[in-house]
Amino acid sequence: MTRVVLADDQTMIRTALATMLGLEPDLTVVGQAGTCAETVRMVASTQPDVVLLDVQMPDGGMDAEDGIAALPALLEAAPEARVIIVTTFGRPGYLRRALEAGAVGFMVKDAPADRLIEAIRRAASGLRVVDPELAAASLSIGASPLAEKEALVLAASAGGASTKAIAESVFLSEGTVRNYLSSAIGKLGAHNRAEALRRATENGWL
Repeated sequence: MTRVVLADDQTMIRTALATMLGLEPDLTVVGQAGTCAETVRMVASTQPDVVLLDVQMPDGGMDAEDGIAALPALLEAAPEARVIIVTTFGRPGYLRRALEAGAVGFMVKDAPADRLIEAIRRAASGLRVVDPELAAASLSIGASPLAEKEALVLAASAGGASTKAIAESVFLSEGTVRNYLSSAIGKLGAHNRAEALRRATENGWL
């Protein structure tokens, strides 16, 4: 019997997945979570074989901006768990980040149900399960060109935040923020910060 934990901040999706997996004779859902922190606690207490992990989840009090960022803590809590990222956003950058962080699979939520079930079985048996089109796209775009601070400052610019507001939120001087934003815009081949933010987000680099 393969033991599964479902981590997704949308209760309806978790419930539907749990119901679907419950119909399979060799799969059992041993826990559900809606935040990054709750997921780490859940896998620590249940030690599942497979975790289906969403990307865009609230941190729940831990220092993790999304599900991928929570992966190291999750795998430390349950070293034998095999993690499959299941997300609405099939961004190549997400795939690269997920695999580098220790995930063994990456699927989008609009994949057929039988493909997801087969992915769980394959992951539990020690195999990787990655959408081939996303894998090819990830290789073609490469890793993020942004340095850590550039990505931090660019992400903080979302919503049109002023340079002063960004500086206060990331504890840097306004001059440093302007330099990082300018560098990020140049590396992404964008004309302004809004375009740079859009390109980085679409590629899954933020």
